[in-house]
Amino acid sequence: MALYLVPPNSQPASIAPSLTRIERGVGTLTNKNSTQTNGDTNSKIPNGISKSSSEARVKNPTVVPLEMLQKFQFTFLIRHPRSSIPSYYRCCIPPLNGKTGFTHFMPSEAGYDEMRKMFDYLRAVGEIGPVVAGQNGKEVNGSSQAPTTSGHTGNESSSKNVDICVVDADDLLDNPAGIIEAYCQAIGYEYDPAMLNWDSKKDHGQAEEAFAKWNGFHEDAIHSSELKPRQHRKAVKTEDEENEEWAEKYGADAAKIIRETVDTNVKDYEYLKQFALKV
Repeated sequence: MALYLVPPNSQPASIAPSLTRIERGVGTLTNKNSTQTNGDTNSKIPNGISKSSSEARVKNPTVVPLEMLQKFQFTFLIRHPRSSIPSYYRCCIPPLNGKTGFTHFMPSEAGYDEMRKMFDYLRAVGEIGPVVAGQNGKEVNGSSQAPTTSGHTGNESSSKNVDICVVDADDLLDNPAGIIEAYCQAIGYEYDPAMLNWDSKKDHGQAEEAFAKWNGFHEDAIHSSELKPRQHRKAVKTEDEENEEWAEKYGADAAKIIRETVDTNVKDYEYLKQFALKV
């Protein structure tokens, strides 16, 4: 989701015109040519952030006003680039691209950079944190810091006390029940083991409807009926083994592109990984 809310390639963000708030309400503009930049405290329209608040000192990297972001409770689902990038590349080439409609692979769509920026912003303005879900009460202060046990210093302006929820896909596949139960506890939702089973016509219909817009991307999930632990943890391959596998599947040129994209995004993944829910 963050990929569609944060401008790519570190471009400055401006609130989407349809979401700009002024005195007459949301979605109306007095100047159709406005290019208001998020977090610009000298502007007459501070993108839903009061000039007098500490949020105004933090630039919003998204195209969505803070007041709208505050309506949501955020969870960040991450996956190691060595798994996600080749998977995405496969969706952009024949035969699968006949379903997905994605005709070429774009490294800039990996989304890790955008997710990290949004994650850090939400921490900085106190929409998430300071407690890290599933890490024995560990707290973090502000953005760009690792989990610590030093406690809350008051840097988070909103003070919503919503746990930081980061779920790693590999952790989820290795221990579905444990991760889902811990996640439910973090968000204040009652856990039910039945959540791991969706083998009914109603469930499959709901899944097909939810994923209809992303045809071809979620075939395995649509045709599944339950979430159970993997029999064996995924073995970590060496870089040479990965390169060889990708070259065999997609060709040498594609393998080079995949490798460059993976390497570009590993740092952001590892940064988010340190906040991942543990059981």
